Amino acid sequence: MKYILPFLMMFLSCQLMAQSGGVAVYKDPRIDLLLKKQADVNNFSTRNAAARRTAPGYRLLVISTNNKAEAIAARTKIYSNFPELKPYMWHQSPYFKVKAGNFTSRQEAQAYQKKLAAFFPGGVFLMNDVVEVSPENNRED
Repeated sequence: MKYILPFLMMFLSCQLMAQSGGVAVYKDPRIDLLLKKQADVNNFSTRNAAARRTAPGYRLLVISTNNKAEAIAARTKIYSNFPELKPYMWHQSPYFKVKAGNFTSRQEAQAYQKKLAAFFPGGVFLMNDVVEVSPENNRED
């Protein structure tokens, strides 16, 4: 009996067959447009990295706080009062830090440090950082 059952199962399983035929996929043609658009964005952001050159330079540390609202307010104040400066905000647990500017010379950074000190009485600190060099002028046509 113990030999008949495995033999019977093996014999019956050989008779089973998979379905034959293809699979029909129905999709919205707008999905292809979205995929192409996302691929273009990915190509621009990753392949265009050579156009965004970086160099050692200076940024101004405007605020380092554990209150996110204060950090956002500082970033907004930089946007509104100094549109030529690019603010950078990030979270380094437990602090939110806001830095501003892409300065390649210390003198230029110190000049803006004095201007920003009027808006941020807690102090504006000059920091060594890797900065973007001419981010809008690097594009070669």
